[in-house]
Amino acid sequence: MEYVTAVPHPRSEAARPARAGRRSLALALLCGALGAAVALLATRQQWSQGTATVAGGSFPLTAKGSDVTGVPAALAIVGLAALVAVFAVRRTGRLVVAALLTLSGAGTVVAALLGASDTAALDEQAARASGDTAATVHALGHTAWPYVAVAGGALILLAGLLALRYGRLWPAMSGRYERSGAPRPRRAAPAVDPDRPEDLWKALDRGEDPTGTGPA
Repeated sequence: MEYVTAVPHPRSEAARPARAGRRSLALALLCGALGAAVALLATRQQWSQGTATVAGGSFPLTAKGSDVTGVPAALAIVGLAALVAVFAVRRTGRLVVAALLTLSGAGTVVAALLGASDTAALDEQAARASGDTAATVHALGHTAWPYVAVAGGALILLAGLLALRYGRLWPAMSGRYERSGAPRPRRAAPAVDPDRPEDLWKALDRGEDPTGTGPA
């Protein structure tokens, strides 16, 4: 009894990397753009709140993400720029930019996690309000926005990992936008019919010898 082994079609085998490249590209663009937008939005929201005591009274204090740390927003912008730059470079340059994109996402995650429990921004506000550099904040609380920034950084990180893994399959900037030092090929001169006077006159106007013996 003979067993027949199915051999995959060469075209289907060749099409697999192309499909993987298209899918990973779409996913990386979505994750990178969405992650940067989420991280930037989160840094503009309230991250922490508390109360400070001044002259026997207390008043509330709040701090936005940008007050706590500017690192997540800065790295989100760097990641977004790196995501765009991936398509402008090739080979080693693309690998370097993909690594920068990955590091931007990882840095956003770490900075947002550290800022989630930070009290320095509120303590600074309390010191300014009370005039006492040793003043601190009481009834301290934190919101969920730092963790939203963490999620945005994680999306940027995923985009970077996809670029590292599948970036070699992604398209690059069109070659028509790149200048080349090679001279353009000259267009062939139209054939001259010696029996047609109009062709002879046109050849002479172009500076050509209609007899083919030399320059006109």
